[in-house]
Order: sequence, then C-alpha cells, then structure tokens
Amino acid sequence: MNVNALRHFLLALQFFTRVPVTGRLAAWVGYSPQMLRASAAHFPGVGWIVGAVAAAVFAAASQGLPPLAAVLLSTVATVWLTGAFHEDGLADVVDGLGGSAQRERALEIMKDSRIGAFGAVALVLALGLKVALLAAIAAQGVAAAVAALLGAHVLSRLAPLFLIRCLPYVGDSGASKSKPLADAIDGGALAVGVVWSLPAAALVLLAQGAVKTAAMLLALAAAGAWMARLFRRRLQGFTGDGLGATQQLCELAVYGVLAWRLT
Repeated sequence: MNVNALRHFLLALQFFTRVPVTGRLAAWVGYSPQMLRASAAHFPGVGWIVGAVAAAVFAAASQGLPPLAAVLLSTVATVWLTGAFHEDGLADVVDGLGGSAQRERALEIMKDSRIGAFGAVALVLALGLKVALLAAIAAQGVAAAVAALLGAHVLSRLAPLFLIRCLPYVGDSGASKSKPLADAIDGGALAVGVVWSLPAAALVLLAQGAVKTAAMLLALAAAGAWMARLFRRRLQGFTGDGLGATQQLCELAVYGVLAWRLT
C-alpha cells in the first residue's frame, strides 16, 4: 500500500468508525473532499477492521459463554465501533420509503434525525435476524463464525461502491457530510474495493466450500441489485442513508446463505 492509499484508508477508518485517528496522525492523514472521495475505495478495507473486532470478541466470549451470548456481544461490539452508522441509514431509509410513496416527501423523512415506527421495527428485525443467523453459523464451530464475520463485514461494504458508480446522488448536498463520497467513483476505485474483498471471499471458501461461497456471492449481487433498483425506482438515485442500508442488507444476505443447511 503506497503512502496516499494509506492516508485514504485511514481517512475512511476515521469517517466510518470510532477508531481514533487524532493528533499527529490526523495531521499527517489530512482532509479534503477529494481525499474523502478517494477513501471510498477503501470501504471494504474498513470492513476488515470491523470484522476483526467482531471475530475477536466472538472468539474470546465463546470460550466461556454459549454461542448466542458470544454472538450478541460481538454484534454489540460492531455497533459500538461503527457508531451504528449503517444501522441508522437502514432505519432512515425504511422510515422514508415506508412513510411516503412520494419521492420528495420520502427524502424529507429520511433527513429527519428522529426515528419513526417503520425504522424502529426495521432495526429490531434486522438486529434480531443478524444475531439469530450468526448463532446458527456459530453452531458450525468457531472457525465458521469467524470466517462469516470477516467475510460479511468486508464483502457487504463492496456493494455500496457499485451504487455510487451506477446511480446519481439525490441527497441534500449542502447538509450531508458524506456528499464527497457520493460523487461518481471510477473503475480504479472499484478495483481497489474488489482487491480488498477477494481475500474475504477466499476465507469463506476455505471455511464453507465452493457451493456456499458461490451462493453467497450470488446473494450479495442480488441484494445489491435489488437495492439499486429500489432506489432508482423510488428516489431516482441514492442517498448516504441508502449506502448504509445496502451494507446492512448485504451483510444479512451473507449470514443468511452461510447459515443455510444444505442437508
């Protein structure tokens, strides 16, 4: 990784997590809208950090606790580490799209910081399903759960890059901190995201085999394509919240396939 790539990665880590990038390190990293835009390519790289924390907490907790408790603690750790950034996006998207069939009104609802009934229900269901699916994977063994956590957190962060590439941004440009991330990214940035993601797919391949890995990749593609179609149809583009919601759905898609019993 060259110096500029490292700076972009650290900027992405600072933006998407609570990992402290402060003091001299922050001064060295720097900031500009152009740098933040370039950092989007390293979104799956941030997934390696979040997934590693999730896997470490799960592995440690599973030494003395039942799998369900270990999974729950792992999920708490990731929600804390990311500041519920993506979960907030999911809640806002469901509130907006569930609250109005009209595009402008839906976008207005999504900008409201208060959570509504649709968003609250979506959060409860998504977190509950995540814990339940991970508990099922954990029953296969610690190695399977660790591979699932790493694979899901990395690969689910690749899908939003394709939304940025394929759809126009329709959020509030003046108020959104993530607006620079929403500017169209080039093929090189997508390639960087894919490079970050390939080892995660290989890890799942080693733990789960070719059939489940292929099914997982198909499910990821289907979930990302469905979200892109939904945003194109309902909003004529995407918002920052939409990127978070896409990450959450894709993460669930990975867990769903890996928890599925083939026999």
